[in-house]
Amino acid sequence: MSEAFRIGLLGHGTVGAAFAKLLAERADAIAALTGMRPELTGVLTRTQGDFDSLLESSDLIVELIGGIEPARSHALAAMSAGRHVVSANKLLLSQHGEELWAAARANGVQLRFEGAVAGVVPVIRVLQESLAGAHVERIHGIVNGTTNYILTEMRRSGATYAEALAQAQELGYAEADPTDDVTGKDAAAKMAILARLAFSTPVSLDQVRYEGIEHITSDDMSYADELGLGLKLIGTAERVDGGLSVRVHPAFLYGGHPLASVDGPYNAVTIESDAITEITLSGPGAGGPQTASAVLGDVISAMIPPASTPETFDSLPIVTDVVSAFYLYLEVEDRPGVLAQVAEILGDHGASVRSVVQHGLGTNARLVMVMHRMAESPFFEAVERIAALPFLRSRPRAIRVIDEEFM
Repeated sequence: MSEAFRIGLLGHGTVGAAFAKLLAERADAIAALTGMRPELTGVLTRTQGDFDSLLESSDLIVELIGGIEPARSHALAAMSAGRHVVSANKLLLSQHGEELWAAARANGVQLRFEGAVAGVVPVIRVLQESLAGAHVERIHGIVNGTTNYILTEMRRSGATYAEALAQAQELGYAEADPTDDVTGKDAAAKMAILARLAFSTPVSLDQVRYEGIEHITSDDMSYADELGLGLKLIGTAERVDGGLSVRVHPAFLYGGHPLASVDGPYNAVTIESDAITEITLSGPGAGGPQTASAVLGDVISAMIPPASTPETFDSLPIVTDVVSAFYLYLEVEDRPGVLAQVAEILGDHGASVRSVVQHGLGTNARLVMVMHRMAESPFFEAVERIAALPFLRSRPRAIRVIDEEFM
C-alpha cells in the first residue's frame, strides 16, 4: 500500500470544492505516479474548523481561502512548521510574496502558486524552470478570463458592456461582484507575480498601474473592426530604459499579434527573451475547475522533490512613463475647424496621427484617430486639453495600441 501524503485544505468555495473533488478522482493515478497516496485530512473555512489541528495532521497545506488574512498567517505558520504550501491567492502573493518566499527558503519547504496567475496555463512553471536562465525582455498577457469573455462577446454579438457582463455572470465566468476583474485589479496582481519571477525584482500590487474595461463601448468595438484591430485587456511587464514597467490596461492589437485571436474565457501569455524569440502559452483561465487543476498540479509537484523558491537578484527601478501608440475617440460638434484645433493640440504635445476615421451623427461627429508611438505623459496631457474644448460632447476615450510594426 502506498504511503499516505496528508493534505489540509483552507477554503471550500468554488475552487476549494473543485479541488477536493478532483483530488478524490485522481488519487489512484497520483499514487501510481508518486508512490504516495494523497489524502484530504480536513477542511478549514473562515467559520469552521481548527487550524492547529489541521496543521498537525497535514504534510501540505492548500490555501484557497482568499484575501490577506488569515491566509497570510496560516501560510507562514504552515511553513514555519515545515509544511509545504500551495496557494492560488494572487492578492496575497502580489502584496506579501517576498515575506512568503523568504519563509519558504528559511524553512526548507516549497511554496507553489501556479493557480494564482493563469488557470491551467503553466506560465509559472515555464518561468521558474524552462526559462530559469533566460534574460526575459517582455511579457504580454491576457490573464483575466472574465474580461476577455466580456470583450469577446461585445465584439462577436454587438452586446453592450452591461449585457456581456451579465452573460459572463450567468455562465459562472464572473463573480456576483466583478469589481476586481473589470477594474483590472485582478490582472494587476497577477502581473506583479509574473514580473517578480521574470525579472527577479520585487514588485507589489501598488506598483502596478492598472485600468479596467468599464468604459469600453460598442462604438469602440465597431471602430476596432473598421481599423483592423482587436481589443483586449493586456498585462505588460517589460524592461524600459534600464528599469521595469508593469501595467494593465485595455489595448488594441493588430491581427498578427499572438494574443489577438485569444477569445472567450481563455488566458494567454507571450514571453520574449534572449533564449527564445517568443513563446505563447494559452488555455482556459476563468472557472473553478481550471484553477483547481493547476492547484492539483502544484500538489503533485510538491510530492516529488523540490523546485527552487525565487530569490531577488536584481532591483530594477519601476518605470511609469512608457511609450505606446494610441487610439483616441472624440464625439464633437460637427462644425468647421474642429479637426484642425484637435490636431493643433496633438501637435503641440508631439503626437503624430497615423490614421483618422470620421462619421457624422446628426449635429455631432465622431472622430477616431490612431497615433504613432509616443510617451504616455505628453499624450494624456494633450487629451486633458482636448477634453476642455467647448465643442466636445463627451469625455474623450484613449486606449493604447500594441502594434508589432512599432515594437
